Amino acid sequence: MTVLESAPVKVQTCAGRVTHPRPTGQDRYTISEVAAHTGLTAHTLRWYERIGLMPHVDRTHTGQRRFSNRDLDWLELVGKLRLTGMPVADMVRYAELVREGEHTFTEREALLTAHRENVRERIAELQDTLHVLDFKIEIYAGARRSAERA
Repeated sequence: MTVLESAPVKVQTCAGRVTHPRPTGQDRYTISEVAAHTGLTAHTLRWYERIGLMPHVDRTHTGQRRFSNRDLDWLELVGKLRLTGMPVADMVRYAELVREGEHTFTEREALLTAHRENVRERIAELQDTLHVLDFKIEIYAGARRSAERA
């Protein structure tokens, strides 16, 4: 059993219910542990930090990154935003707004509301596409059934 598998702790975050490998207070993860837990590469994690998407990563006295459960929560949210197709520039802007504090709630809400509308439009497009696929599949399935009966 690895360190990350030893004592998972389920918590509710803004990105949904997630499992932390370690309880808060004992949550100091290396970049390789975070990569294994999230499925992201170490290169991607470094890039996120470089572009300002992960600006609060602590470092050891030797300069090694040490991620926390808070960082895992943030990465979970970033993953959800990526899954919805949010542009990286918008994610970085959102991260900047979060760092600026509570006075940016209105701007954060506006950014997420606009993105939610884009997601809903994409869902509608995908539903239309799914109907086309279902229609085509039914044509082929019907033809196959007719051929099997003949």
